[in-house]
Amino acid sequence: MSIELNGKEIEVEVSKKDNKNLYMRFLTSSKLSVSCNFWCSDLEIKRILTKNKKSLERMQLQKEKEEMRDIFFQYLGKSYTRIFDGVTKNVIFQDDNVIAKDELTLEKFYKKECLRIFMDEVNRIVPYFSNIPSFSLKIRFMKTRWGVNNLSNKTITLNSELLKKEIDLLDYVIIHELCHFYEANHSSRFWEHVSKYYPKYKEARRRLRE
Repeated sequence: MSIELNGKEIEVEVSKKDNKNLYMRFLTSSKLSVSCNFWCSDLEIKRILTKNKKSLERMQLQKEKEEMRDIFFQYLGKSYTRIFDGVTKNVIFQDDNVIAKDELTLEKFYKKECLRIFMDEVNRIVPYFSNIPSFSLKIRFMKTRWGVNNLSNKTITLNSELLKKEIDLLDYVIIHELCHFYEANHSSRFWEHVSKYYPKYKEARRRLRE
């Protein structure tokens, strides 16, 4: 069985179990897994897939993006093809390639770069602000937020995914979180503070959403 999504022929792999409902998930961007009960006919499966075509197309595009991220190494707004040679000690950028010994070496490099670059940018930006308290910086992966300012314990947390973005977007998030020391919410006064330090903040927000 197959279905056309986003102009591509997608293989549908059907698994019949003792399910009450029908479940769908993409194994790859070109293969959709469907799990349903024993009495669900191919015709009924096809009807449900067609009914949910728009949602499936969104899911398929998202899976494609995930696969692309696995292929390419994103660093400061650029994409590099990963090359693992088994011998290179230090990570090397060469043309459109990033060369490393293995996946673990590249992951360690990414974490070190997050700490180095994020700290450098925070230290560069903070002197432009006045009357803000001393704070600690944390870096971790977050699914839904680029940054968080915990005012109660004076900790700013930055999303490690920001290393994949252009440096000016990292700067915007840092400025955004620092401005929360002036205004805890997202009131008009808060955005006045942000615009003082980052006039094109609306454009930055749009780029981050993309």
